[in-house]
Amino acid sequence: MSPETPDYAEIRDAVRALCAEFPDEYHRRVDAERAYPEAFVDALTKAGWLAALIPQEYGGSGLGLAEASVIMEEINRSGGNSGACHGQMYNMGTLLRHGSEAQKRQWLPKIASGELRLQSMGVTEPTTGTDTTKIRTVAQRRGDRYVVNGQKVWISRVQHSELMILLARTTPLAEVAKKSEGMSIFLVDLREAVGHGLTVRPIPNMVNHETNELFFENLEIPAEQLIGTEGQGFRYILDGLNAERTLIAAECIGDGRWFIDRVSAYVKDRVVFGRPIGQNQGVQFPIAEAHIEVEAADLMRWEACRRFDARQPCGTQANLAKYLAAKASWEAANACLQFHGGFGFACEYDVERKFRETRLYQVAPISTNLILSYVAEHVLGLPRSF
Repeated sequence: MSPETPDYAEIRDAVRALCAEFPDEYHRRVDAERAYPEAFVDALTKAGWLAALIPQEYGGSGLGLAEASVIMEEINRSGGNSGACHGQMYNMGTLLRHGSEAQKRQWLPKIASGELRLQSMGVTEPTTGTDTTKIRTVAQRRGDRYVVNGQKVWISRVQHSELMILLARTTPLAEVAKKSEGMSIFLVDLREAVGHGLTVRPIPNMVNHETNELFFENLEIPAEQLIGTEGQGFRYILDGLNAERTLIAAECIGDGRWFIDRVSAYVKDRVVFGRPIGQNQGVQFPIAEAHIEVEAADLMRWEACRRFDARQPCGTQANLAKYLAAKASWEAANACLQFHGGFGFACEYDVERKFRETRLYQVAPISTNLILSYVAEHVLGLPRSF
């Protein structure tokens, strides 16, 4: 921690204390049952942690992304998985920064109290992936409503959220001057939408991460649930994506520190050939390297948070933080699994669960290759590759 960066000790201590009420056995059981950690998320909500970014006037804590990132980090460092609840953090920025006063007063107090959850964001589609400007889901204005048709994929926590941020085309791609124009953001009330134009199909996957395909067939959304100006949704969603990448970086840092703590303790005690395996440099060096990478990623996390909270451009910093942290957590995971030997594969040690969970971040949100392409083009000025 640099002298310029607060340690947020009070937040860390409080979140750790809450997480201690949900030990490894709890998360192991939830994972085995492929269930949602309902009790854990409820406890976070009741304690106010998931309302961290909501201003106090709407019932929240009025904290910044830096504090939110600490909350996510500590959940993962304590052995949990923020993937069950982080959507409420990064989705909040779209509504906070671009919603009308009436929308904020209607929705934010209920989100802050836990009456409603805003855990889902519908952007990705099967045929477009990260090529967001090519999305095919359309929203057509008809009187006082928009009618939505299309499909989304990898949309998480829909079954445990009442609200969803949705990106859809309101002007055909062929009719806009810039391909990033003509998309709009809507706040969808899932209680009204599911079964009335919205069909949800769960996707079983490698980790216990609730994610789904969504099918829209003439789903009607009231016009007053359009966020901001029609056609400017892509610009709005970037705020949410930068927050998402920064928070994911913090989660990876939490994972990395969990792996390093676990493996460091294990190799001190595990004796083979009459000596602790942690005495061997072949064991020490990968763990030390992972620690160095986690600490370096942490510095970029703070810079991304600082710029986001100051409303400065932070796309580069958010991407770099996510790349560095995901790489660091994966290296830490590999070292932890390797040096636990066979025990690393045993569910009771929790290494294999966390190993699966942190592997996701090489792929999503945004793959490491896309970050490299971004840096090559936007930072280094190299020719656009696609």
